[in-house]
Amino acid sequence: MSMEPEPSYDEKVARIKEHFHILYYHSPTYQSTTTWLGAITQKCPLDLWIYQEILHECRPDVIVECGTYGGGSALYMAGVCDALKRGRIVSIDIQLFVKPWPRHERIRYLIGSTIDATTLEKIKGLIQPGEAVMVILDSDHHKDHVLRELRLYSKLVTNGQYLIVEDTQLNGHPVAEDFGPGPMEALEEFLKENDEFQTDREREKFLLTFNPKGYLRKKG
Repeated sequence: MSMEPEPSYDEKVARIKEHFHILYYHSPTYQSTTTWLGAITQKCPLDLWIYQEILHECRPDVIVECGTYGGGSALYMAGVCDALKRGRIVSIDIQLFVKPWPRHERIRYLIGSTIDATTLEKIKGLIQPGEAVMVILDSDHHKDHVLRELRLYSKLVTNGQYLIVEDTQLNGHPVAEDFGPGPMEALEEFLKENDEFQTDREREKFLLTFNPKGYLRKKG
């Protein structure tokens, strides 16, 4: 009678991470009730903690957020920028999903497609020469759209700053197996054609992240 070998510690940890990730993702309340100062945010709280660490370490002047939805993450980052006394947010979405979006002097909202040339020119017009720029991609999660965003917005990211690809967990990584090619697949293709960025796996130190392999830092 053959017996399967005892899983290693790393294998056990990987299984626990995956099972908890799936459990958390399918919780019926996390998307509808997770808020920051009353504003809806669908980000994992552990990723938001990583965001504040990045903002503190890198001190970007401009944070470009593709995908506003409820405005909670923009408001959260504006609060961190207040504490740092530096930084502002340009947040873009295809439409006004939540009325009104939270107001803050550090936030500028734009309505339009993130891959539209007119929208991109408006964003560029809000960035001053020499400013440090960080970008977050959290809009349409289908591969073609994310890959287009990666190719466009990677050019805005300045040396040493982050390009964060949200929700790389989709399409079985490890949730939403039937989603189809999404952020992870777009990210993998982008990295094959662009060597200016490297994946920072240290940003996944809290084990649960909605952005596995999605924290990219521009070299230099």
